[in-house]
This record gives sequence, C-alpha cells and structure tokens, in this order.
Amino acid sequence: MPNNTSNNSDPRLWDAIQQDLQGGGFLNSLKRDFKEIKEFYISSEKKEQLQNMSPVKRGFWLTVWILKSLILKLAPARRLIFLLALVLFFWGDNLNIRNDKVSFSSNLSFSAVLFVLVILLELKDKLLARDELEAGRKVQQALMPQESPVIEGWQVFLFTRPANDVGGDLVDHLALSEQQHIVSIADVSGKGLQAALLTAKLQATIRALATDGGSMESLFGNINRIFHRDRVPSSFASLLSVRIDVKSDIVRYVNAGHLPPIMLHSKRCSELLKGQPALGLMMTTQYQEASCALENGDVLIAYSDGVTEARDEAGRFFGTERFLQSLPQLQTLPAEQIGEHIIRSIDWFVGAAPTSDDLSLIVIKKI
Repeated sequence: MPNNTSNNSDPRLWDAIQQDLQGGGFLNSLKRDFKEIKEFYISSEKKEQLQNMSPVKRGFWLTVWILKSLILKLAPARRLIFLLALVLFFWGDNLNIRNDKVSFSSNLSFSAVLFVLVILLELKDKLLARDELEAGRKVQQALMPQESPVIEGWQVFLFTRPANDVGGDLVDHLALSEQQHIVSIADVSGKGLQAALLTAKLQATIRALATDGGSMESLFGNINRIFHRDRVPSSFASLLSVRIDVKSDIVRYVNAGHLPPIMLHSKRCSELLKGQPALGLMMTTQYQEASCALENGDVLIAYSDGVTEARDEAGRFFGTERFLQSLPQLQTLPAEQIGEHIIRSIDWFVGAAPTSDDLSLIVIKKI
C-alpha cells in the first residue's frame, strides 16, 4: 500500500512549488529557456531573416518556424496526434465529431487531451534519456581525478565542468612513479554523449600507453594512430600533456592542436609553443617534445576554449585578451586560488547566459 506518512520518498507537489518560488531567478530562467528554444529550433539562415523583420512580423514568423520545427522533430505517430490536436484547437467549433457513446459539441477538451498526451510521451523520453545521461555523468566523473594531485615541489590545480550533463573535455593526472607525473588536458570535437564516449576512450588510451616508459613523442604518435583508427568520421581531439619531474625544474610537454599553454614569470605572461596537429586528423603525425624551466613561483596554465569563448547574455566573448590581462596579478597566489579566481571571473562574466562550451583548466606552480 502507498505510504502517506511524512517519510514518503515521493516529493509533495506543494513543497516542490514552494521551493521553486523561494529559489528566485524565475524570469532569468525563463529568458534563458527561450534563448535555448530559439537556438535549438531556428536555423542560422532563419535567424538572419528575423533580424531584418519588424517586431510584429518577427514574432509571427518566429512562432511559425518554431512550431514547424517542433512538428518535424516529433516521431511520426506523435506528429499526427499533434497535428490533430492543432486542427481541433483552431477549427474544432466548425467540426462535429460523434460516435455511439460520445458527442463533442466543442473539441477544445479533446485537443487539450491530445496535447497533454504528446507532452507526456516526449517528457517520458526526456526523463529516460536524462537518467541515462546522469549515469554517464557519474561514470565520467568517477574516471576523472577526484582531487588535485599532491606532487613534491609543485602545486597542481585541476578543474573541468561540462556544458551539458556530459562533456568532451578531459583533465587527468597519472603518476608514472613517485618522481614522474603526467598532467593532461584534452578537448574532443563535438558535444554531448558522442564526445563524452570518445573522451573516455582517449583517457583510457593515454593511461594504457603512458606507462610504457617511452618518450613523449612516441606516446603521442601511438595515441594518434589509435584515435584515428577508432574515431567517428570527422572527429578529432586536441591534447596537451605535461610531464613533471620532482627532481627537476624543467617540465616537458607535447601539444597536439591544443591552445598554447601560458607561462607566468615575474608577473608577465607569455604563450608557449602551439605544437602539432590535433589527434585523429592524420594517421601518421610527427609530434615534438618541448620544454620550459619554471623558477620558484612561476606558473604554467593550460585551458580549454571554454575559458576564452565563454559568452555573456549579450553574446560577447570573455576573450583571450581579457583572460591574459587578468593573470599577472594572480601569480603570487597558490595554484588552487589562481584556478578558482579564473573560474569565478568567468562565471561573473557569463551571468545568466546559458553555458555554451565545456570549461577546463590546469594550473601548475613551482614552489
């Protein structure tokens, strides 16, 4: 029998509504949802056409195009039900549907039932997909480092945050020995589940091959061949791996198509080498190892394009210039505080705008 006590695991509807009202931000959430609807249902070509229309005409065609796109995205049976509901809603007063048991003088009620039926079916699919994505998100989080590594003589801060439930960015740490560590950041093309699965494969490949004891050049060559062999068509991945030696001030790295890392020295920042092509573009690519010496207090920062390409509500980018200008004043802080300050600055800039890309960051400081 259903348990109606206060310990019931099912949430009470009124409690949920109260929490929604107390949470605030309703208008911002509604505004963000409308932007996402427009992004999802309206093509770039139609967005350009809307810009040249008057407000009234724009509102009309925006409604028509969203409705048309919605209908086309429905499954065939649901599309027919939805179209029938529309016909009954707009022209129901001119119809008289009868059978042996039921007579409808007005079909508004029946159209409402059909609308609700389509919503229930679509919501069921969404909830099932969300449960699967949530399970995937938990697996992806479990594969990532749970905390920043502790390396003698170094401070390391690792951070990654997907734009959706799962993401295509990778931030990882692998201890080759007590003396040698590899820290990696990668960005797989695309978004969502496909990118997340390729990211998991890339991480497994790095971890399997990095322990062989070869050079960084040979490691990247082998990773590239495997990723190219097993990739989805038109997919690729940027990868930057940094090898830290506890007994040395020199870090060695290979950059495969990733954004150039930034070095902070004497409160000045400079970009390091860009490196070679991304993984998966060609079966055979020659990767070259580079190195840089870090003095006490120097900082090395690696990041994904989700940092510089974060957008505010007006569509403006956070930008490379803004990012680089903010770094010199942070050099004296511990690595963790540097990373947290960068993330807070981006979040403040973005505000209520929807997140457009995965955001990942690695901060390495010599101490």
